[in-house]
Amino acid sequence: MGTETAGTRPATKGSTAQVPAATQPVRPMRADARRNYERLLTEARTAFIEHGTDTSLEDIARRAGVGIGTLYRHFPNRTALMGAVFQGEVEALLTYARELADAPRPCHALVDWLRAIITHASTYRGLSRALMAASVDDSSGMARCSVPMREAGAALLNRAQQAGAVRPDVNIGDLLQLTNGIALAVEESPDDPKLADRLLTLTLSGLKPES
Repeated sequence: MGTETAGTRPATKGSTAQVPAATQPVRPMRADARRNYERLLTEARTAFIEHGTDTSLEDIARRAGVGIGTLYRHFPNRTALMGAVFQGEVEALLTYARELADAPRPCHALVDWLRAIITHASTYRGLSRALMAASVDDSSGMARCSVPMREAGAALLNRAQQAGAVRPDVNIGDLLQLTNGIALAVEESPDDPKLADRLLTLTLSGLKPES
């Protein structure tokens, strides 16, 4: 007599065993769907640079040569589209964080990385605000951008703290919110190219432990 594992129904003759959803392979996109996906990303990136992240999704779809329904099939909401567009920016910042991991001056490495975030964020009007919102909502479509950024920043911050260059009570979540706030200020003050450095200098003064 055959045995049955508790909670598992054996497959009957002629039936197909069910594969748990978590282990089901991701079905690759058809060629036409992949082309639509790439066109939408390209047009969204251009539109976000030219008009900001609140640009019309209908206009992005029109520029990509598809209907708005096709856009929503690939990206269920605006933040999902933003997360896909900004993934390349995030990868560049993560690569830079890895390059700075062994820098001889840990605090300067941390500040250099924060400065790079501001530079990248200021390319797209509205990105800083979206990253600030995503930092408190891991279910957001932007979470796949903010979560790895927090992890990379935490490694740089911990190294600076271990070197005694940054106060031990500073946490990466607050620091990234502050950095995105600086990026937002820079975005609103395009005629002041030195604003980011001045605000970062003030930030650095607050990060240092009391002597």
